[in-house]
Amino acid sequence: MAKSIPQNIENRLYINGEFVESSDGKKFDIISPYSEEKVASVYEATVEDTNKAVAAAKNAFPSWAELEPHERGVYLSKLGDLCAQYHEELAVLDAISMGRPVSSYFDGFYAAQQLHHYAEAGYYNKGESSLNSKGFVNITFRQPIGVVGAIIPWNVPIILAVHKIGPALAAGCTMVMKTSEKAPLAVIKLAVLAKEAGFPPGVLNIISGFGKPAGSTLAMHTDVRCINFTGSSATGKNHLTNISSRLGGKSPAIVFDDADIEQAAKETANSITFNAGQVCVANSRIYVQESVASRFKSEFAKALRIYTPGNPLDPETTQGPQADVLQFKRVVEYLKIAKEQDGKGVVEMGGGKLDVAGGKGYFIQPTMIIDQSETAQTMKDEIFGPVVGINVFKTEKEAIAKAVDSEFGLYSAVYSKNIDRALRVAKAMEAGTVGVNCTSPTMAPDMPFGGWKHSGQGREGFGYSLDNYLETKAVYIKLSDA
Repeated sequence: MAKSIPQNIENRLYINGEFVESSDGKKFDIISPYSEEKVASVYEATVEDTNKAVAAAKNAFPSWAELEPHERGVYLSKLGDLCAQYHEELAVLDAISMGRPVSSYFDGFYAAQQLHHYAEAGYYNKGESSLNSKGFVNITFRQPIGVVGAIIPWNVPIILAVHKIGPALAAGCTMVMKTSEKAPLAVIKLAVLAKEAGFPPGVLNIISGFGKPAGSTLAMHTDVRCINFTGSSATGKNHLTNISSRLGGKSPAIVFDDADIEQAAKETANSITFNAGQVCVANSRIYVQESVASRFKSEFAKALRIYTPGNPLDPETTQGPQADVLQFKRVVEYLKIAKEQDGKGVVEMGGGKLDVAGGKGYFIQPTMIIDQSETAQTMKDEIFGPVVGINVFKTEKEAIAKAVDSEFGLYSAVYSKNIDRALRVAKAMEAGTVGVNCTSPTMAPDMPFGGWKHSGQGREGFGYSLDNYLETKAVYIKLSDA
């Protein structure tokens, strides 16, 4: 049975501890990518609203920064409890706004884990001392940077929101977060939970709107000391403020002839179809050793067929639609390009719209394209849909050369039972994360996550995220002679 949609969905901006309408009263509609019908109207932040949110965060910063870590942690812990408690409602809000199936939703519980960690992580913020200068005791202070601006995309909004809220607030910073216009509902609910948790006014502000004016105003605001941005590489390049970013990917997986072929096929198929391929770490390029290529493709195609498209509110659904009509058209255009590249690739499976829900819904067939040119647009660009390119290789050297020939470097994977070869390849990959005999979305919370090249800068993860929100100050203490 499909999950029911909650009544009285919050649609306002959360500024200085209160829910308010936008200054001009303007709203934008949220259209279900499954039914293609309006499910909510959300207030759109103006320049004035964004400035008010930054001013509130700036005003709240001194007193928040002065709290001891455990005092800040009380609020984060309460918010974590509430995320777990309202997990099902968060799942429904993402399902109706961007099509994420409730069957694959773990985000509320994940948010609780993250926030409970950061409720205690503020104590990791410690400086160093040095006696290496004669006549001096030198120390460093690690202090919160100030107001943080956070801009998140629509694909896994709650996960990305707590990746920023947890460490920034634990470090003693205050925050203004802009949601994506495609999927703001779950993050607005997070603001409701923050108010229930009792956060002091201005510590956390959440606004909804578009890249212009809200996003650009936030990114260029002189009182915002750091921007933490997750989104496209093209947009990330435009932010000139101190920035920590998680950008796009075109992640490769390399499958050698001694790998567990069935395992590799199942896991790589899951990687490219999870969340309808709308994941920055999805392995959208797969390189298979020539001697096992035929078997791998057969197993991969079999794995692609087990997904059940349908209403994302139905627990039986495992494949939802693309997030909105623009994303749907983007993927369709790439499929058209792939088909028109005569002699440069073959659409072996899928390749078009998937008819579900009586013809409605922005569904794409899981698509496998083989033998493309390495310079083909569909092998170079991040498509952000359930579309994978599979090419073959003969030697390890050839596989590495093809895998690293990309402007992106977020996630790579290698499948081989030969640990020497697997580690050689892992060392050669130009990526922030490498999976050995596993692939995305496999990750660990206490490992650094981030990208090389155009996939971003900075790292997130337990033990790493706090660094994005702290400044280091050197203090020289001269000692008088005895």
